[in-house]
Amino acid sequence: MMKTLIINAQPDFRNDAHYSMKLQQAFLQKFKTEFPDQTVDLINLYNMEIPQLTTEQLLGIWEKQAAHITLSEEENRIFQINQNLIHQFKEHHRIVIVSPLHNFNVTSKMKDYIDNVLVAHETFKYTATGSVGLMTDDYKVMLLQASGSIYTNNDRYTPLEFSRMYLQGIFENLMGFYKSQIVKSSATVSTYSYKLV
Repeated sequence: MMKTLIINAQPDFRNDAHYSMKLQQAFLQKFKTEFPDQTVDLINLYNMEIPQLTTEQLLGIWEKQAAHITLSEEENRIFQINQNLIHQFKEHHRIVIVSPLHNFNVTSKMKDYIDNVLVAHETFKYTATGSVGLMTDDYKVMLLQASGSIYTNNDRYTPLEFSRMYLQGIFENLMGFYKSQIVKSSATVSTYSYKLV
């Protein structure tokens, strides 16, 4: 049975009035109807510690490991959080990202999360001809995204909507996910038509 993980990247995740939270509830209702015997794991990125790509955290830890320098107790704790995130991510073949659009891109915690799971030899590898994704065992991702407006009208804002392109590139092109899908909602339009597979 394929496991499903919801990654909630809404900073105000306790407020059900947000469109992203409404999308999450709509997804959970549809999921329960279509897969009554399955459960969904849910993490709220703004309610948990996510290591950052800084010299004090991930960058510093990886540099020490490469130089065979013993990690401090705090560095070991941070590294274990990173390893737990990678393990949890890889054991779920269905990933659902719930997020608002922040300044035309993903939220800061979502970027931190990506930095933790987009790791060489874990979710992709380097080859002589470029990087190759390792998440090729029928992994799929769905983005449930809310925004304050519509950015698909071919106006000056359309090229600025980076979140979908960024996540699709990370999941499909770099990690090798089989399929990505986006469901959008805004103050003016909601697109709830999608297929759970």
